[in-house]
Amino acid sequence: MTIDDAAGLFERDFESYVKALTTFLSIPSLSARPEHADDMARCAAWLRDRLTAAGLEADVLPTAGHPVVVADSGPPEENPDAPTILLYGHYDVQPPGDETLWHTSPFEPTVRDGAVFARGSADNKGQLMTHLAALASLHDAGRRPPVRVKCLYEGEEEVGSPNLPDFVCAQADRLACDAVLVTDASRLSGGRPALFYASRGLVYKEITLEGPPHDLHSGHYGGAVGNPANLMARIVASLQDDAGRVRIPGFYKDVRRLTAVQRRWLGETAPSDAELIEETGVPALWGESRYSSAQRCTARPTLDVNGWLAGYTGAGAATIIPARASAKVSMRLVPDQDPRAVSDAFDAAVRAACPPAVRASVRTLSTCAAYQSPTDSPFLRAAAAALATAYGVRPALAREGGTWPILPMFKQVLGADSVVTGFADPHANAHGPNEFFSLDDLKRGTRTVLAFLDHCATPSAMK
Repeated sequence: MTIDDAAGLFERDFESYVKALTTFLSIPSLSARPEHADDMARCAAWLRDRLTAAGLEADVLPTAGHPVVVADSGPPEENPDAPTILLYGHYDVQPPGDETLWHTSPFEPTVRDGAVFARGSADNKGQLMTHLAALASLHDAGRRPPVRVKCLYEGEEEVGSPNLPDFVCAQADRLACDAVLVTDASRLSGGRPALFYASRGLVYKEITLEGPPHDLHSGHYGGAVGNPANLMARIVASLQDDAGRVRIPGFYKDVRRLTAVQRRWLGETAPSDAELIEETGVPALWGESRYSSAQRCTARPTLDVNGWLAGYTGAGAATIIPARASAKVSMRLVPDQDPRAVSDAFDAAVRAACPPAVRASVRTLSTCAAYQSPTDSPFLRAAAAALATAYGVRPALAREGGTWPILPMFKQVLGADSVVTGFADPHANAHGPNEFFSLDDLKRGTRTVLAFLDHCATPSAMK
């Protein structure tokens, strides 16, 4: 039987896959809440059993936190030299938030208006279900996947994947692959599918300034004692000029510039300035004048203050010189910028700007390199062809302005590039109330996974 036969069986049994998805979604796999540890284990076991039923060898493996589910189809008998594809996803979900904003209970999945509503439906259980449905349909059709398929489904993505790097390093031989398929993104506005070939890195810092050992009367000591809040404002302001350009020495030294083709792709996928203003509610856009807003959002490095704490913030007035001030500052990085070099340069710039009137300390909260996949990758071409088959339109090549730490980690540890796409509606309320996943996208996503595996096994489709 062929891939088309497997797709036909999936269509025939579609309602059973919707039912399986609702079972998956009913498990409150909240990685952020210790009281849900048993639910996390139950969800991992459910995943393992689904993969086993689809003909894969599957295990639940422990980490220092929540378990990871791994599986392996083994090499296809008819094509033992076929590539190996690692399917990645996560089974943990965000807390539901204010449940009064939900129309139905977040862990009682409800199908209405052509979609299933539940926490985790779009991020990421509905998208992970496309993997399970594709593998189960192949098994029902009496055939193994046309390539070797491995699965890696973690339970800590929503809390920053703290144990995944160590796990992947320890299991590198078991997880060895030629490419990783990540379906944890969304389609573009307008319904066009996308392949995300680049994401930005991150350096996150906390600056602390300490002056007197306790708050002082500003009338008695103002003008003679350095005010940590005032001086923090001066230090942070020194890091960026009036046009939004970062003033840290060497910050732009290794920035990779966009090619003409990449600029064209960005123009095809990015919202206009007017759309950005409407989306964000700001009176006007701001940033480096030499670059478009689309470039500033995705392909240029940035520096932003994410939090500020200093002095008296209660009702009324308290005329003090605060004893300390702190600020959290993040920098988004682009390809070729070295997170360690940027981190060191940031620390040096803060210390150079800090006067002797206060004591400065800088703490690194997180770092991650940017990622860029080769756009001539045969696996990217296979995914583009698969999405075109499923959605009836060629996917856009897009850049992600945020950070996906797993992508550079997979590249560094496994030596494999990632193919990143997603089937969720861009307005699916992931992390918000009334999150949903379209049943049509469950169908199209499963067809995409089936077609992708088939194309990866066909040399002519990879050219």
